[in-house]
Amino acid sequence: MKTVVVYNSQTGFARRYAWWIAEGAQADCLPLSEAKKKDLSGYEAIVFGGWVCAGQISRIGWFKKNMPAWKGKKLIVYCTGGSPAENPAVQDFLDQCTRELEAGHVQVFYCPGGFNYEKMPVPSRVMMKLFVKSLAKKKNRTEEEKYMAEMIASSYDITDRKYVKPILEALTDQ
Repeated sequence: MKTVVVYNSQTGFARRYAWWIAEGAQADCLPLSEAKKKDLSGYEAIVFGGWVCAGQISRIGWFKKNMPAWKGKKLIVYCTGGSPAENPAVQDFLDQCTRELEAGHVQVFYCPGGFNYEKMPVPSRVMMKLFVKSLAKKKNRTEEEKYMAEMIASSYDITDRKYVKPILEALTDQ
């Protein structure tokens, strides 16, 4: 199946997964900026990946806008975020994304990424540091908030190739 993996990555996690998926599927791999300039109609499968920010997948609008032109193709979306895959909020987010994309028969996957403060643009870095401080100062924090504050206080990487396996299996399912 001729496949292309298109990604939008801010700090490198979505890009890393894109290359792992492309390698496993023997697919072409393009950053979104290049994919926007190409005709993707020759592909049988299109995988789009982005990072989660403020409850949305970055640049998902581009993918949604093009879905009608890709009718009949296998469509897959993956997203990366700082939460471990086991976090119940991740499944809630995936359910929401799937509801939004189910009319196009799009499969949605989550791949844990992490935080890389060194690669974040300054405004994002400042915003995250302020968020961490506000969480740390909050009275009556829940256990989840305490855990989150600890996790995002500094850079970390929880990527793992094992998370591309379900995506590769979805590409080969008929």
